[in-house]
Amino acid sequence: MKVKTNSIEINYEIAGDGPWITLSHSLACNLHMWDEQMELLTKRFKVLRFDTRGHGHSTAPEGDYTLEQMADDVHGLFAHLGIKQTHWIGLSMGGMIGQTYALKYPGVFTSLVLADTTSRRPPNAAQMWGDRIKMAREKGMDALVESTLARWFTAPYIQSRKDVMARIANDIRNTPVAGFCGACAAIAKVDTLDRLKEIKCPVFITVGDQDHGTPPEMARAIHANLPGSSLAIIESAAHISNIEQQEVFNRNLINFLDSVK
Repeated sequence: MKVKTNSIEINYEIAGDGPWITLSHSLACNLHMWDEQMELLTKRFKVLRFDTRGHGHSTAPEGDYTLEQMADDVHGLFAHLGIKQTHWIGLSMGGMIGQTYALKYPGVFTSLVLADTTSRRPPNAAQMWGDRIKMAREKGMDALVESTLARWFTAPYIQSRKDVMARIANDIRNTPVAGFCGACAAIAKVDTLDRLKEIKCPVFITVGDQDHGTPPEMARAIHANLPGSSLAIIESAAHISNIEQQEVFNRNLINFLDSVK
């Protein structure tokens, strides 16, 4: 299904019944990044998942995006669906959007899960993301597949799960260049760390122990700036921990959600 909001079309799906829970995916992924969580969550929640602007079947406008703009996309989607309160699970970019939304629209989130994400850009962010934007524009998304998979998953998992690698590689390859570059520009400017204490809903932070893009050190910094939050570091997982360590991720997720119902 699609809805026109904030001058673009957002593609979304709804499944299950119960309190609302919203899932927000990583850069260069789409709503199917959450397939491994759907069976579990739809038994307890009405699950909304969507393609972020520039990804999947949502509109991919040219130009730089901002995290505030992406939060406003979500706000329009919620308004269309009549969502006044929802749990939020965001991984990587989805976690950044979640933080931005919680700060801009306080009181909407019943709880917030921040997985493999960051709250402050590293000193080399402009160059790092600029290099990836340049490669995407000059060589296309296919040129980014191998290096992205190597960052997102541990070497043993890459070797043992060729089926998953093929699926995720296809999602990266099919991400519109304009969408990837626009979202990179937004991610490169993330800076919410000092304001996190303003977020009042229960927060669960989780990260793979081998996540080098948004490392455990950043998860600990987020945890330290969110009084009352909880933190779990997942062993033998890199960046896309909800897929690589599905069972552990799901168990931790349900334990947290059960504690805040």
